Amino acid sequence: MPFVSKDKIFSLAWFRDYSYITIGSFILAVGFVYFISPHKVVPGGLFGIAIVVHYLTKGMSELWPDGFPIGLFSLLVNIPLTIAGIKILGPRFGIKTVAGFVLSSAFIDWITFMRVDGEAPLVNDVLLSCIFGGVLIGVGTGMIFKSRATSGGSDIIAMIIAKYSGMQLGQLMIYVDSAIVLLGLAAFKDWQIPLYSWLVIYITGKAIDITLEGFSYHKALFIISHKHDEIKRKILDDLERGGTYFSGTGMYTNEEKQIIYTVVSRREVAILEKFISEVDPDAFITVMDAKEILGEGFQSLKTKVED
Repeated sequence: MPFVSKDKIFSLAWFRDYSYITIGSFILAVGFVYFISPHKVVPGGLFGIAIVVHYLTKGMSELWPDGFPIGLFSLLVNIPLTIAGIKILGPRFGIKTVAGFVLSSAFIDWITFMRVDGEAPLVNDVLLSCIFGGVLIGVGTGMIFKSRATSGGSDIIAMIIAKYSGMQLGQLMIYVDSAIVLLGLAAFKDWQIPLYSWLVIYITGKAIDITLEGFSYHKALFIISHKHDEIKRKILDDLERGGTYFSGTGMYTNEEKQIIYTVVSRREVAILEKFISEVDPDAFITVMDAKEILGEGFQSLKTKVED
């Protein structure tokens, strides 16, 4: 059973993590308040449900004539969800997760309250709002994830269902978010809403990946060539890169082959391909995008974990 790691209070790691949570929660809140909720877009998650409830309760209460506050609704639902998650799944939801959903909820309602133009969208173009809102929500959520916290909400629901159903968590999260998107369709009776909502979900996912992994301009190469020794010298001496040899056997010829695996920059790919074409035009090369490179010569794994 995974347990929550504990950082020493007021240590550098503690300040770093809670800075990520605070800044990430604020950025996430800005994305929702200025770009997503004004257009009634429902991008899954507990905040998506809160947006539906907010607009359906408009004018129903003298206390909240504009609708039940999005942040407050999320907070009230997240608290019992987190307690249920701890009881069912074990102590994997620490104080950082609680801080994340509390700050996100508080920032959403505070920013909404401080706005002088009510709930008017910052940008009237819905597509542009979805793009910018998705990026901001993704960056904010990614920063919360970097502190090794979770956003709670629908994630906990998916984890609980996964425990009892045996289904993959990733698939369940898609199903849960899609059900929430369709809830927005049923509530607002507008087919454009789920289309925009799924667009926001996609953009948010990409922004989370970039926030966690960063941009990478490196390529991973597998090279099969009879001139592997010359290629090795080119990689080591001219490009000043490293690599690894793998032994392989040709499926058709049953011939033993040496396979070079290396990681180089995009510029160095062109240099290496030009060199290989000259020494062995029959070489076989596979070039792949390398999303994240950790280890000697690249980003330190220790630094990555600490960041």
